Amino acid sequence: MSSAVPNSAAPDDPIRARRAKIARWTLLANRVGYLFVALAMALFFMALVIDFSALMASMVIVALIIGCVLLAPSIVLGYAVKAADREDRERGL
Repeated sequence: MSSAVPNSAAPDDPIRARRAKIARWTLLANRVGYLFVALAMALFFMALVIDFSALMASMVIVALIIGCVLLAPSIVLGYAVKAADREDRERGL
């Protein structure tokens, strides 16, 4: 019940509106990043079964790098947004 109050105040407070926007972007980056990690794993096992060529190895590496580049900042920012929301709730804001 108490979480409904900060959400209704979000449009009035520019900090909470920006925090909500960052939370949406981090959620999207998390989903896409994990998708690329899953793609890298699938490509790796396909390469093991079919034939481990240089092209398959390159595709695995590229997918893994893209996943890591997306996941690293999105995980950190996601925790930061959650911590800021928790601190606001604890302080009664």
